[in-house]
Amino acid sequence: MNLLPLFLTVAEEDNFRAAADRLGVTRSAVSQGIRRLEDAVGTLLVSRTTRSVHLSEAGERLRDALSRPMADIAEALERVSGEAAPRGLLRIAATSIAERFLSGPLIASFAQAHPGVTIDVTVTDDEFDIVAAGFDAGVRLGEVIEQDMVAVPLTGDQREVAVAAPGYIAAHGAPRHPRDLLDHRCIGWRPALNVAPYRWEFEENGVPFDIAVEPQITTNDLRLMIRAAVSGGGITFAPEETFRPYLESGELVPLLQDFLPPFPGFFLYFPSRRNMPPKLRALIDHVRQGR
Repeated sequence: MNLLPLFLTVAEEDNFRAAADRLGVTRSAVSQGIRRLEDAVGTLLVSRTTRSVHLSEAGERLRDALSRPMADIAEALERVSGEAAPRGLLRIAATSIAERFLSGPLIASFAQAHPGVTIDVTVTDDEFDIVAAGFDAGVRLGEVIEQDMVAVPLTGDQREVAVAAPGYIAAHGAPRHPRDLLDHRCIGWRPALNVAPYRWEFEENGVPFDIAVEPQITTNDLRLMIRAAVSGGGITFAPEETFRPYLESGELVPLLQDFLPPFPGFFLYFPSRRNMPPKLRALIDHVRQGR
């Protein structure tokens, strides 16, 4: 099978099954053909999961090059396979609670180490297929990452904490059990409009449970949530790293710690280790060095 027309058909259809139907071959033949082409050029051309396929940046360049006269194709293949130095656009989707990733130093040091890479970070708490949306990688808590993704630890274990300002505690007392939260003013977080505030999760004697607090204040902005709590607006709840500077300064006080065990932390995740683009490999190496 001629692999270049096969690749162009996949690029046009954006779907292995549709490309297979158009070419009159099996979906497995299309998948194997793309893999052989990627092995030949030495880089990922088509990002795929069990849910979708999407051209990588190198794949987009090859697609564009193949629209030129055939005399340019050899040059295009050499350019795609010769990408030893990381370069190009690296798109990352990160959850808003990934404090260590979003704090600045990791991204700044990566940019300094790899001047040929342009970094685009979208902060979003929506759950979606990063491949279908054109992202190279994502950052989320390990427990919500799809099983067909490769995940590299970004942090160690994390811990949720309930916190309040000393002034609030002096005026209203501290809850002794999570159910006492129902008698307190709470500040809740929701990922998007028309989505219910997150339920606060606890554990007692090894048994997990959650409390559906009824927040007086609800927001999708962590900064507002923190500022409202520091100002005495009530009790709020998020990963401990989110509150760490305020806990260290004494502006916020941890509550209910006996009911909040650790859980797996944040991971950088992506669809495949095979023929990984140099820009993504560089980010993974940088993350591992920075842990």
